[in-house]
Amino acid sequence: MKFNVLALGGDGIGPEVLDSGIQVANAVAKKVNLDLNFSHDLLHGASWERYGTFCRSETIAAALDSDAVLVGAVGGPEWDDIKVDGGPEMQDGLMRLRKEMDTFIGLRPAKSYPDLYGNTPFRHEHINEAEILILREMCGGIMFSNPRGMSTGDEGRYAYDTASYSEKEIRRFARAGFYFAQRRKGKLVSADKANVMESYKLWRSVTEEMSAEFPEINYASMYADNCAYQMIKRPKDFDVIMGCNFLGDILSDLAAIISGGLGMLPSACLCDAHGEPVKGIYEPVHGSAPDIAGQNIANPVGMILSVAMMFEYSIGMPELAKEIERSVEVALGKDIRTPDLGGDSSTQAVTDSIIAEILNR
Repeated sequence: MKFNVLALGGDGIGPEVLDSGIQVANAVAKKVNLDLNFSHDLLHGASWERYGTFCRSETIAAALDSDAVLVGAVGGPEWDDIKVDGGPEMQDGLMRLRKEMDTFIGLRPAKSYPDLYGNTPFRHEHINEAEILILREMCGGIMFSNPRGMSTGDEGRYAYDTASYSEKEIRRFARAGFYFAQRRKGKLVSADKANVMESYKLWRSVTEEMSAEFPEINYASMYADNCAYQMIKRPKDFDVIMGCNFLGDILSDLAAIISGGLGMLPSACLCDAHGEPVKGIYEPVHGSAPDIAGQNIANPVGMILSVAMMFEYSIGMPELAKEIERSVEVALGKDIRTPDLGGDSSTQAVTDSIIAEILNR
């Protein structure tokens, strides 16, 4: 069977870690005689510099025609203040890609690694076997809503954004939350700020109504600030945490603490939670880190684990995903790590070690 993957390196260290991900994907594909075909294009800053747009319509068409999309990393200060016609998604190549593909379910898993306990501020027993899945709604909320803008008044400059969700948006996303809780330990927390914002009052009302459809799930609503506090205080008590676009972004970065750093976190943005395989966008959670670009020291693990998620959800071969994950853990156990994890290995050395483990299994 043939699978087509669109590869978008993006900016900064994005192309470097993407290359590592592709090397691993090709090694796995060769091992099991899988026909994996990669095509390449530009996204965000790289696309702007060549084409004058953050994401071309041709890129969207190629993404929709592919089985999956891999993204390295996007962004940089030189493009932050560029304004183009259209909605918020037109100001950011990755946001447009998510919106056009309707990849509204963001999966951001964080787990503890025994060999990286020293990279966390926790006692070993506090995070031993901790594993949390943050579900982030990816196509709505304050990051996509209008009106928004900046102006000048009697009190100087002022800016405004709109936080809005429809019941339909909340329901389709929350259903994914209950679905993933069913597949894991049966525990689901919904994070909101229903004590102060109308959009979150609707969010809580809808999710609590839906919980009656899933009596087997241990469900709870929590204010997001308390959820963040409790997640750090007792991470092993959590399983799946779902939140809106804004809160999900914050909570997933916070969850990276239990993994040893942002460089360890993968992500998937899926079009559906039930069908397998499904279209998805796969990218590491970290940013483009332009300060270390081109030095061969970027941590490729988040990208490689994102490739593992691609094999699970878009290719429909979870056993290959597990093989990649196990190989990552073995490499970490051999102290083959990039500087962000306290090691002195290069990006390519970490990649080579993981590939060697895959081929030797």
